Order: sequence, then structure tokens, then C-alpha cells
Amino acid sequence: MSAVPVARATLHEPPAQWHRVLTLLADVSLFIGTRAVWTQAATHKLVLAAAISVCYASILVTGVLALTVRRARSLARLDLVVLVTAIVLTLCAWALNHAGGDEAVLTTQAAKELVNGHTVYGQPWPWLFHTKGVALTPTIDGGYDFTYGYPPLAPLLTVPFLALGHGGAPATAAVTVVLIVGAVMLWRLLPTPWRSAATMVCLGFGFLPMYARQGYPAIVGLVLLVPVVVGWPRFGAGGRLGPGGIARAVCIGAACAAQQLPWFVTPFLLAGIYALRRGEVGGRAAARVVLRIAGIAVVTWLLINAYFIVSEPGPWLEGVALPLTQGAVLHGQGLVDVSLYFTHGSDRLDWYGHASALLAAALLVLFVLFVRRLGPAATVLPWCAFYLATRSQDGYYLMYTPLWLTAAITAPLSEFRNAWQPRPRWLTGPRRRPALVAAVVLLITPALVSAALAVTGGPPLRMDITAARHGSARTLSTLTVKVTNTGSTALTPHYMLTTGQGMSRYWTLAHGPATIPAHTTATVELRAPKGGFPLPTKKYTHIRLRAFTATPQTLSTEDVRRAELGLKG
Repeated sequence: MSAVPVARATLHEPPAQWHRVLTLLADVSLFIGTRAVWTQAATHKLVLAAAISVCYASILVTGVLALTVRRARSLARLDLVVLVTAIVLTLCAWALNHAGGDEAVLTTQAAKELVNGHTVYGQPWPWLFHTKGVALTPTIDGGYDFTYGYPPLAPLLTVPFLALGHGGAPATAAVTVVLIVGAVMLWRLLPTPWRSAATMVCLGFGFLPMYARQGYPAIVGLVLLVPVVVGWPRFGAGGRLGPGGIARAVCIGAACAAQQLPWFVTPFLLAGIYALRRGEVGGRAAARVVLRIAGIAVVTWLLINAYFIVSEPGPWLEGVALPLTQGAVLHGQGLVDVSLYFTHGSDRLDWYGHASALLAAALLVLFVLFVRRLGPAATVLPWCAFYLATRSQDGYYLMYTPLWLTAAITAPLSEFRNAWQPRPRWLTGPRRRPALVAAVVLLITPALVSAALAVTGGPPLRMDITAARHGSARTLSTLTVKVTNTGSTALTPHYMLTTGQGMSRYWTLAHGPATIPAHTTATVELRAPKGGFPLPTKKYTHIRLRAFTATPQTLSTEDVRRAELGLKG
């Protein structure tokens, strides 16, 4: 019997119950955030409000039919209805909220500079951050990052959308279109019963469309990696790439030319491909396959970057490496929260970065040693290292979760049964298990020690507010602070007040020394940014005075009592 009749027979059979449940879950995921979009549209965009109301009807009808249709073919058609509904909702949300954030305005400005023949990298654009809702990225040296710090593919894709208007709208449109294309592509590449899962993780729940509306170039990298990860254990099977394999290798290079996050997952995929092919066709043939993939990816990356390499080599190199070198202040939901919120800082912040790099290297080695067990996790393991990094926000994890799903469906554990695993003599024999456990411990320990050093560091500066001056009843204009350097190194602190999570703008040093020598005390007067710092109205809001230093990287924090600022309660 041919394959086509079998497929048709399967589609005419009753659908599996888990397929019904998956379709229903994808359908339900479209409710998330939809009411807020409809409420916004109902006030001034009635056409969009009507479209969203139709989507509500689609969600309801699909929910009923998903539980009652009798044939797998009918349920597959409902999966398509869910996808189309999700696309309409995503476009409606973009039409209402397309201004974007800092990523979007920087990408749009980079595209404009490119069209006008100006340099893109190393050029500060501070005026972009005067717009409400565009966040600043403070750096630990007391400044802010006003430059474009990503590879150039996202601005190149934004150029056709520049006619859409000012602000970040062109970049948000480009990235939203790319996300929709990626969702459709993943939906099409997955086996039929699993297709609604693609809709759910790409367009449902609301978080990836939100990042697209912020103009994040990482979404472009994600979409380009989708065809790479689908069935990736068969990449280069038989020692041959073929047209499909060449296209996949091109996608790897293009993804790495869109944003830096693909740089972290690519080594895991290449290591896994080598292990799989070596177990199939031997070491030399496996090495040739991986070298061809890497070579095509590098050539693609160079071609996309070629104009910038030639026209502005120094600024381009600094720009594409900027997220790794900019020294942005601590932020995220990872281990850095200990120093940010649970202690008063640390004089060993550098060790967070060391811990993250060491953990990434350790995880890659462990992946190679245990690829038969860890193979399906190749798209998840790289992000574990970010939990120890100084910048560990959840976007680094969740923006690439569609790849987790793709690997779970198309790269099962059984695919790695015959993969090659290196086993030196000391990892074999009757004591193999204790040796393997010892290897794991030895590989992970440096990262854990580094993390422990960062967490247990103490704040090098002790700060006491001695006077506060108000610009108005609800704003603070100046602070007088007595600062004691308890460490053995002269420090140049940069000060800010924060309320809640995240950072704010730095305060200006009006009077007093910029550098505090070791074991000395000085009094400084600080002036609020923009002429006034708005004081919180809620009594339970935590107010913290923070001081960052760049060399060495340290953070000192003092909890501020409301009475010190002249507030009641």
C-alpha cells in the first residue's frame, strides 16, 4: 500500500483524544490578553473591535467543534481555523500597539541610517529615548547605552517597512510579520496532530506577539532557527546535506546575523549533529558534514554583514559584541536577585559573569558526554547559563520556547540511541558510574563556586542620607549622602534611587568627590535626574539608594526610610 492512501485513511479515522485536547488548549490560549486589546479598540477603532469580536466567535465555535468532530481530517481543519484566528488577533494587537520600545526605535533608526548611507554602529542616538515608554539601559559606569548593538539583519528587514511611520512602528511591523511567517512555517512543518501546539507557543498566550510588538530582533533569530530544529537529528543523515541541508545551514548563519542569542544554541546543535553522524557514518564523514554546515553558516553570516565589515569595521565589531561587553547593570529573575533585593549588594559582581560563562562551557561538555540522554534538550540547555548571568531576564528563556516544543516533537530520545559519546579510559570499566558522577561534579563546580563568590560578596560602600531637599510635595530634588568606602580599593560610585524592581536614571553628582579612596568617608550632594524624582505614594513601597562602580564591578544598596526623605509613615 502506498504512503498517500495510508495518510488518507488516517485522516478519515476518529481523532485521538490528546489531539482534541491540544486543539482546545491552543484555542483557549487565544483568550489571553484579547479582552484588553478589544477594550482598547472599542474606544476608537471600531473596525478592529468588530474583528476581535468575530475572533471571539471563532474561538467559541472552534471549542465546541474540537470536542465533537468525528474525523481527524475535520480536526486538522479546525487547527487551521485556530491558526488563522491567532494571526488575526496578532495583527489587531499590532495595529493598536505598534510604537514599540527601545529595541524597536533603535532598529528603526538603524534602518533609516542605512538607507541614508550613514554609519549604523557606534553612533549614539539619545533623542530616541525621550519618548514615553522607551526604556533606557543604564551601564555600570554611570552612563546609558544609546547605540545599536545587534547584528544587522533586523534593520535590513525593517527597511521595506520604513514608510509605516515614525518611532518604532517599522521595526515592530517587520518583526511581527516575521513571527507570523515563523508560526505558519512551524505549523506546516510539524506532524498534523501537533500543529495547534505551534499556534499556541508562537501566537497564543500573548508573550511572543508582545515581544514582536516591542521589535525584538531575537524573534527574527528564533524564526530562522525553526526549520533548523525541526527534525534536527536527521540533519546531514548519511553524511550528505543536499539542498534541504544547505538551506538549513544558511538559516543558521542568518539567525546568527539577526541577534546574539542564536550564538549560544548553535554550538549545541553542531555538537549533537557531529555525535549523531559519527555514530552513523564514522568520525571523518561526520566532521566533513559539520564543517560544511559551519562553513555555509559562516559564509552566510559574513555576506549579511559584509557591507558593515567593509564600511565601518571597528564600530561594527564593537556593536555586534556590545551585549557581551557593554556592562549593563544587573537585571532579571535569576541569581542576581540575591544581590539586588535580598542582600545589600556585592563587591564581586564580575563573578556572576564568570559563573555564567563557566556554566555554559560545562553544559556543552556535558551535552557531548551524555548526548544519548541530553540530545533532545539541546534547545533548552543553553539558556540555563543565563540564570547565573548579570542580565537574566525571562525574555532570554521564553522567546525561544517554540524551539523547545519543536525538539520535543521532532527530536525524541530514540533518535539519539546510536549517537557517539566520548568515553576516555578513566570513564570506562567497572567504576564507570562513579567516574561519570565525578566528571559531572568537576565540570559544574567552577560555575557554582563562582556563583557562590558573587552571592556572598558584601557591599563595599556604606551610605547614610543626611539631608533631603524637595522640589515639590511629591518630588525629591537633591540628597546629601555620607559615603564610607569600607574596601581596600578606591571606588568611583554612580548613584540612583529605585522603587520596586528594575533600575532608574542616575543622579548627578553636584558636590563632593567623584572617587572615594579606600577606608575613607566623604559627603556628596546628588541632584535628581530631570530636576525631580517622583516619590512613591504607597507606604509599603521599598525605596533603595544604590551605588554602582565599574572597576571593580560592585553594587552597594541602602534601604531608605521614608522619614529620611521627609515622608510620613
